[in-house]
Amino acid sequence: MARWTVEQVLALAPDDASRKAGSKLGSAGPWSGGGCDGSDAVWGLCKGSGSKPYRTVVDLTGPAYKCSCPSRKFPCKHALGLLLVWASDESALPPGEAPDWAGEWLTGRRERSAGKAEKTERPAADGTSAAGPADPEAARRRAERRAERITGGAQELEERLADLLRGGLAAADQPGYGLWEEAAARMVDAQAPGLAARVRELGAIAASGPGWPVRLLEECALLHLLDSAWLGIDRLPEPLAATVRTRVGLTAPAEGPPVRDHWLVLAQYDTPDGKIVARRIWLHGRETGRTALLLSFGAAGRSPALALPVGGTIDAEITPYPGAGQLRAELGRQFGVPSPAGTPPPGGTAATAIGAYGHALREDPWLDAWPVTLRDVIPVPSGDGWQLADAAGGAALPVAPAALSRPGLWRLVALSGGAPVTVFGACGHRGFDPFATWSAGVGDDAACGTVPLI
Repeated sequence: MARWTVEQVLALAPDDASRKAGSKLGSAGPWSGGGCDGSDAVWGLCKGSGSKPYRTVVDLTGPAYKCSCPSRKFPCKHALGLLLVWASDESALPPGEAPDWAGEWLTGRRERSAGKAEKTERPAADGTSAAGPADPEAARRRAERRAERITGGAQELEERLADLLRGGLAAADQPGYGLWEEAAARMVDAQAPGLAARVRELGAIAASGPGWPVRLLEECALLHLLDSAWLGIDRLPEPLAATVRTRVGLTAPAEGPPVRDHWLVLAQYDTPDGKIVARRIWLHGRETGRTALLLSFGAAGRSPALALPVGGTIDAEITPYPGAGQLRAELGRQFGVPSPAGTPPPGGTAATAIGAYGHALREDPWLDAWPVTLRDVIPVPSGDGWQLADAAGGAALPVAPAALSRPGLWRLVALSGGAPVTVFGACGHRGFDPFATWSAGVGDDAACGTVPLI
């Protein structure tokens, strides 16, 4: 059985409160009737404040969770506690047949997954995919109407940017945030959420501190470039056109042949996105050398359902989304359960990371950062911040301002202790944002634990 580590289980927690509450249930004391089905599922009854224990079951092939508690978090503290018991005590959950309440859910979930895969792969009578639109002509007309609305919004936004520059950026902070919010609302009406998000960012830049007019001008230029690209999208090469459609807010399904590999789960973290929560999971393919981003969302008050153990390796297929770089992908079929360890990506120098980001900017000028792995770097203080310097000398990357206030930075400094480390993160115009690291002196072929930094 491929058991996860305690750190990998805790990395699944949706927040710190769940992590602490789950840790209190991570011993055999509160549990009874527990067991496991090979390496596919674990279940157990957790004693609570009521007369009936909570029924908890985890499908390790997802992973996916089911609990009779009223929590709206996924995984809940009971699922985390059950996984901690499984990870730390082999005898606490002996192999056996799942009870009816757990077996029914596991069977139903696997039948639905198999039916979904069959529906996706089965061709329709006309030879097209059965998952395609029921009325292609109606779908085309809807797409054309939305494109017309976005074009109108882009034209209006160009006029607003021209008025802003004519009046001068020095006075851009005087109208307050309301002017920007009204412009963003107009982009929402035009069904261009990507443009709306960038307009809101302009409102946050105005009067944000010393040098804000320069930063505002830079963002206005990028917004103008996006507007112009949309208005002339018919003249763009298809990869760049796909990127522009994504940037303005048009969604497209994952396409192309699935890519199967042994994917190392590099990092997993949640960020607020308006009224929803966006979860980002970074993967690295052992054979393909490819980096992929899994993006999922949770409604207000609920965590995204997709969660993978950081540092584990999954044998799975992913399907990339269109656009430059094709970083974002959709997780497909998994073959077995995550194994508990994986080797870090090969990595490179700080100069290599800067070159990779520059190359990616040629295909996506609106890209804030690009995922890279730094090999043999040392975190050192630099003025009011930190930087990651090549151990052999040469270039150094400043740590991004967003990372300076996170405890993960001090975890990285403590783990390094002045020695070289391997760090995965995002390299961009604001610096390097570290997401995960590995112990100093780890060889390419040595199994090691991933230490989350975010």
